[in-house]
Amino acid sequence: MIAAVIYFFVALSESALKSPLTDEPPHIASGLSYVATGVFRGNLQHPPLLKELSGLSLLVGGIRWPRNKETESFLRGDFPKGQQPEWGIGEQIIARNGPDRTLFWARLPFLLISSLAGILVYFWGRELVGDLGAICATFLYFTTPTILGQAFSVTMDVGLTAFTVLFFFALWRYVQKPAPGRLLLCGISLGLVLCTKFSALLLLPAAGLLLLAAVLWPPKIAPERKRTILDPYYSDAHDNLALLRSFQTAGRNDICPCGSGKKYKACHADASSPSVWLCKRWALATMALLTMCVIATIVIEALYFFPSDPLLYLHGARLVNADHVANYPTYLAGELKPPRVFSYFAIVYLLKEPLASILLALAGFALLLRSKTITLIGKLFLLVPPVIFFVGTSLLADALGIRYIMPVLPFAYLLAGLALVKLFTIVKKWGRWIAVACCLWLGAAVVGIYPDHLSYFNESACLFRDPAQIGIDGGSKCGPLWLDESNVDYGQTLKQLKIWLDSHHQNQTVRLANPLGFPAEAYGIANVEPEILELARHPLPGLYAVSARLIARIPAVPGTRDWLRRTPPTAIVGHALYVFDTTHTP
Repeated sequence: MIAAVIYFFVALSESALKSPLTDEPPHIASGLSYVATGVFRGNLQHPPLLKELSGLSLLVGGIRWPRNKETESFLRGDFPKGQQPEWGIGEQIIARNGPDRTLFWARLPFLLISSLAGILVYFWGRELVGDLGAICATFLYFTTPTILGQAFSVTMDVGLTAFTVLFFFALWRYVQKPAPGRLLLCGISLGLVLCTKFSALLLLPAAGLLLLAAVLWPPKIAPERKRTILDPYYSDAHDNLALLRSFQTAGRNDICPCGSGKKYKACHADASSPSVWLCKRWALATMALLTMCVIATIVIEALYFFPSDPLLYLHGARLVNADHVANYPTYLAGELKPPRVFSYFAIVYLLKEPLASILLALAGFALLLRSKTITLIGKLFLLVPPVIFFVGTSLLADALGIRYIMPVLPFAYLLAGLALVKLFTIVKKWGRWIAVACCLWLGAAVVGIYPDHLSYFNESACLFRDPAQIGIDGGSKCGPLWLDESNVDYGQTLKQLKIWLDSHHQNQTVRLANPLGFPAEAYGIANVEPEILELARHPLPGLYAVSARLIARIPAVPGTRDWLRRTPPTAIVGHALYVFDTTHTP
């Protein structure tokens, strides 16, 4: 709990230094419109739960839905198909109510959700990897730049991560001891996670596989547990597959092996084959999943305020990626590649997560496979959800950043927790020294790049490109040589740019290249937008501030002049905006 409180205030302090992220204005406008008017018009390509929480928090903070010609037209749907007025409306809400005030209230629920997710990792980890393993996993969660960098953002990824942990924790408890209350909690948590982001639909096959697998490899039975007719996982000395084999050798007039005292033909003759036994139990497990889905559907409809169109959720799912540029090339390792590269998210993970965390997760995976204390169903709970989500995301998602695979990370931290426990408890002292070194390494990664965790890259990003650039911020200076989009810049640095300009170039107009960013005028930054040819070929004399996205992508376009990468920047503000002073450039 103390760690969660510290994490909350660290993330809050970081949030206070950040301007609106690229995707925050439409989410803020949509959420406020949902709770203030009950009309679901904007941003339907994402489910409503997290936006509603943001909207409710804004109302508590005294920020109201604006009533004007533009917003009334928006609520009526009087805008051409394909346009998204919620972007402009969101920017107006933020600017008119003050960026700091608006963002504090809009982001507050996300800070709380992210902090509570760490607590969930701890409590679930205690049941899966033990008390010390849970502490280690929670430490890894709270000291990861990726988590901290997204902790406050009014986007869907941190909420999806938190509710994914909640759902599988609830599912684990149900498998341990099926009961109506636990089944209800599974259904509610499933509805909540499905209403965070449409990619949560990938969790359904994972849940189904786990429910069916628990029939074959049931968890340990608690001494106080009693069998019920709807329990597909209860197994005792008179009810397991080994006993079923003995059923096959019993004659019809023999005493039934189950201990009932009846003749076999009057007891289990018709239901004792392994296939019948499995089918009955799998049917019960399937019924449990269907029940969860029914409860989840009710939750989803409630979060849409029981709309007149009960298929509104499905209509929104069809809009996923509809606003993305078709056939948009993937930027990877300095080159433009086809729109979807299957290995993209694996490479992102290996570059964006701290090396200590990656190595510990790999070691934990090996230990998990060899573990004799963790049940097989426990191992499957640690492996099946992240594998299915990761593969599904790699196949279906656009290459827009590590945030798309954030729900995988808590499972990796639980595995890494196993490795840390092994190191801390090993007889030889070198194990403890390695464990301490890993923890210090993780701590250094968090402290070294504060408050710019979103732009973090580990040391391997520079190791083979420019080792001299490795610093207290890991390999973050080499990030644009590998990746673009929200991996390097999410539009969050305008406030820091204003502070830097006031200290170094006060009142000077800056040529600001910050695509899809929040209007810089709201922070009092005098700016003009440079022409693309200036960035691609030759700059004009003046002061440039260029997003790391463009530092990465523009030089990769054939025919461009690579001045953005070859020219040493005057400063790198917030690890995301590269400042060039070309006043004296010939």
